[in-house]
Amino acid sequence: MPGIPRHFLCWGQIAVMLLAAVVTAGAAQPQGATVIALSGGRFGDVAFPHRGHQDTITECAVCHRLFPQNPGSIDRLKQDGNLGPRDVMNRLCLNCHRAAKRRGEASGPTSCTACHKR
Repeated sequence: MPGIPRHFLCWGQIAVMLLAAVVTAGAAQPQGATVIALSGGRFGDVAFPHRGHQDTITECAVCHRLFPQNPGSIDRLKQDGNLGPRDVMNRLCLNCHRAAKRRGEASGPTSCTACHKR
C-alpha cells in the first residue's frame, strides 16, 4: 500500500502551522486593565469596567476611534479642547447602553449617578 505523497504532508503541515498562528494571534490581543479610574469632573470619578466592555464589545475601535488607547488620553483630549466634558458619556456610553436596552439586550447604566461616584 503506497504512502501519502510528501507534497501532501508538507502542505498539511503548512496549513496546521497557519491555523495555529491565526488562533494564537487572536488570543494574544492585549486585554487592558480590568477597571480604569476615569475622572468624572464635578459629578465624581467613574470606575469604568474596561475588561467587561472588551468581553462584550470585542472590537476596540468602537470606543477607541474617539480617543487613543493610552492611559490619560481622555484627560489630555479634554485639556487640549478636543473632547468636551460630556462627549465620552454622550457619544459612547449612553448611546450604546440605550441602544442595547431598546434591542432588549442587557445594557449598562443610563443614569449619571449609576457610574459617577462622589
